[in-house]
Amino acid sequence: MASMSIVFLLLFTSFIGGRAVPNQSSHIALDSSLSPIIQPTSWLSPSQKFAFGFYRQGSGFAIGIWLVSGDNTTVVWTAIRDHPPFASNAMLVFTEDGKLLLRTERGQEKLIANATDSASHASMLDSGNFVLYVKDSKIIWQSFYFPTDTILGGQTLFAGYQLFSGLTENDHSTGRFHLKMQDDGNLVLYPVNTGDTPGDAYWNTQTFGHGSKFHLYLDNTGSLFIVNGTTLNIVYDLNKDSSSASNQNNTIYRATLDFDGVFRLYSHVYDGSGSFKVSKLWSALDDPCHVKSVCGFNSFCTMNDDQPYCLCLPGTDFVDVNRISLGCERNFSEAGCRVGTENAPFYDITTMENLMWGDRPYVVSPMSIEECSRSCLEDCDCGAALFKSGSCMKQKLPLRYVRRDMKEGYTALLKVGMRSIKSDNPIMEKPPVIVITSKRAIVQIFPVSLGYTVLSCVALIVSGLFIFKSRVLWYKRLLENGNFGLNEEVTLRLFSYNELKRATNGFKEQLGKGSFGAVYKGALYKGKRLVAVKRLEKLVEEGEGEFRAEMRAIGRTHHRNLVRLLGYCAEDSKRLLVYEYMSNGSLADHLFKAQSSPNWNERVRIAQDIARGILYLHEECEASIIHCDIKPQNILMDDFWTAKISDFGLAKFLMADQRRTYKGVRGTRGYLAPEWQKNTPISVKADVYSYGIVLLEIVCCRRNIELDVSNEEEVILSTWIYKCFVARELHKILRGEEADKTMVENMVKVALWCIQDEPALRPTMKSVVLMLEGITEVSIPPCPATISV
Repeated sequence: MASMSIVFLLLFTSFIGGRAVPNQSSHIALDSSLSPIIQPTSWLSPSQKFAFGFYRQGSGFAIGIWLVSGDNTTVVWTAIRDHPPFASNAMLVFTEDGKLLLRTERGQEKLIANATDSASHASMLDSGNFVLYVKDSKIIWQSFYFPTDTILGGQTLFAGYQLFSGLTENDHSTGRFHLKMQDDGNLVLYPVNTGDTPGDAYWNTQTFGHGSKFHLYLDNTGSLFIVNGTTLNIVYDLNKDSSSASNQNNTIYRATLDFDGVFRLYSHVYDGSGSFKVSKLWSALDDPCHVKSVCGFNSFCTMNDDQPYCLCLPGTDFVDVNRISLGCERNFSEAGCRVGTENAPFYDITTMENLMWGDRPYVVSPMSIEECSRSCLEDCDCGAALFKSGSCMKQKLPLRYVRRDMKEGYTALLKVGMRSIKSDNPIMEKPPVIVITSKRAIVQIFPVSLGYTVLSCVALIVSGLFIFKSRVLWYKRLLENGNFGLNEEVTLRLFSYNELKRATNGFKEQLGKGSFGAVYKGALYKGKRLVAVKRLEKLVEEGEGEFRAEMRAIGRTHHRNLVRLLGYCAEDSKRLLVYEYMSNGSLADHLFKAQSSPNWNERVRIAQDIARGILYLHEECEASIIHCDIKPQNILMDDFWTAKISDFGLAKFLMADQRRTYKGVRGTRGYLAPEWQKNTPISVKADVYSYGIVLLEIVCCRRNIELDVSNEEEVILSTWIYKCFVARELHKILRGEEADKTMVENMVKVALWCIQDEPALRPTMKSVVLMLEGITEVSIPPCPATISV
């Protein structure tokens, strides 16, 4: 036993040292390259058991490391795993200056290995590790330090690192589950995007408090250990009860977090004919239905031919039958807080045996199963209940982590509606139709019906006249009081220059100044309505027709997150715009100048407000409007601290030929999308880029470029945040502020997607809104081309 510990110690120490090089390696020189379809397509290890390069992914290609076995490809590592498949004309290049780059079909360059120094050569090792060296054969980068869903024999998953499952068996993009080697020594399986709380965990080693630095280590004999890195003591042997083979040259071991969320250990025994015999040695879970979130909301997991299968609960249907992991939604209309009557019930209870779910009940009470059923029917919050041994556990909808469990012995009571959501009619017999056959009854009914009809018409006429006269009087009062009312909703008001000059007291109080003119505070209608008057200074004569047309178009844009344009002045050469007054200044004032910045929840709300405003301009107006100058200075705050976008569309029409020749100044430096400099057509994606920069500033409460910082890495905000994101150190950007970690990470991922160099990679503002609201998941973004890491 002592000798075995010594051997293990030597193996582990040699691995974490980073300088030991296996005897067998393949030498890859500088200026080497790979193509997806032209040989060579990969670099092989000396024994040709592992390959690094392009492999087939759907209709395209991906980059990774795989175990070469006949026609089968077992992928053990993937580069840029969340990027769409690459086209056949992509190239993987090991450049002359020692960088490993991917050149996409569009000419973009993406860094595969983020090494600290320039490499002198590379190797694909027989261990399955791809490494970069400097001249003294010191390793400066290795794939073993950046695992995706697999660790191989001799590889370590360090404390704080994670494995993320693939999306499907053949799609190695980031999936729905992750294995986390926690700093507290516990190895835990979680669904992604759940907060990693104890209630979300579905498997763990329970190795708490054994030390301060822990690692998961797979040795070359197929044994999985959790090791205390300080004392090198084995604190847990994951597959201690399984029989693993002894170390042989023809056997390769891998531990993989499979796409179904189960962590498994496999052996690959080489048969000498170019193929491997694959065997499963150990599995963290025997029942895949114990994986939480394997089925979506309101669906439950059951086994079908030894495979997990998702079914909808009674009263629900799949959201998408082709993607059953999205869960199920109700197929009946809600009756609100009504329980109905005995003759016309709104809800009924359906019973299912041996069903359970993972959320905690909001009420646990002792009662019989009949009382539990009746209590749930009468409780407006109750969507379902679990009953066992005289205990009733009521649960709100939606239900999650639902599964069959024959051992627990629960009875599920599911509340099902009696009204179809399709027809919205009660699912019950129709009342009998009453047919009148008596001639005498028909003769009596006719004059009565005619009389009621005449009286109804007279009443409608009298009511219409009364309403018309009252509306006329109401409208006259509105004009006398200076309220805009209906007129403000329908059209813009044309002001005279003298009227606006009086309203601003001779343009005395200036609120701000921009590139096209100054903004002054004013008051209309005897001081009852505060307004902001913008006096335009750079209008060309040729733009007169466009100016009036844009005034009409912007006057029809009504949204709670846009500063409303109330009217304008077009008198001689004078051009003025009248906006609603925003009492709480600009977002820039509160982020960069205020003594205390808005708290985290306020900033999240502000970010969502801005996104909804831009979405309206892009997709919900009669014609799309490209703002062209999204920045904190153009985000204003009203009396209730609602964020509103101002100055939208002005740069577009102030100069008639601006689209052709004024590209470089159509916005603000630091917020301009790269396509402004490339002489390419500008789309709404230019606003998406600017929003991404603003979103990063909202998260950190600082400008995108800040020269007065202690650390040079923090000068460019986007570069610094991306480095913190990759290093999983996003807490640094908050500087001690309390915030929801998942929300911070999601907002950073959304921002990084928005500032991608290629407009096609940026999401639409509709997608941005859905991601910020947590409705859709946010995938891992690639490194933006403008960021140097």
